[in-house]
Amino acid sequence: MKKVEAIIKPFKLDAVKEGLMDLGIKGLTVSEVKGYGRQKGHTEIYRGAEYVVDFLPKVKIEIVVDDDLVDAVIEKIIETSKTGKVGDGKIFIIPIEDAIRIRTQERGKNAV
Repeated sequence: MKKVEAIIKPFKLDAVKEGLMDLGIKGLTVSEVKGYGRQKGHTEIYRGAEYVVDFLPKVKIEIVVDDDLVDAVIEKIIETSKTGKVGDGKIFIIPIEDAIRIRTQERGKNAV
């Protein structure tokens, strides 16, 4: 099993969620996060004063999937979240040793 973490632009969340549902992904975790990458934020003007917004709002999606679904999930996230502009986000793949469903104590992919 692998954990796929994707940091994307907030307005792309619905498209990504629908795309993952089409793949048969039954559950995911979404968090509102802030951060910056290469774009290092941007400058805004408020009431005549210029200030730097260095942490931009993003959404983090976390999904644990069986190894055979990882490539399809990655491709679907890229397809549904890509704008072609700076700040589209990142995807991280993390190995998962085990998963346990608390209610039934099922383990492994049955728990996911």
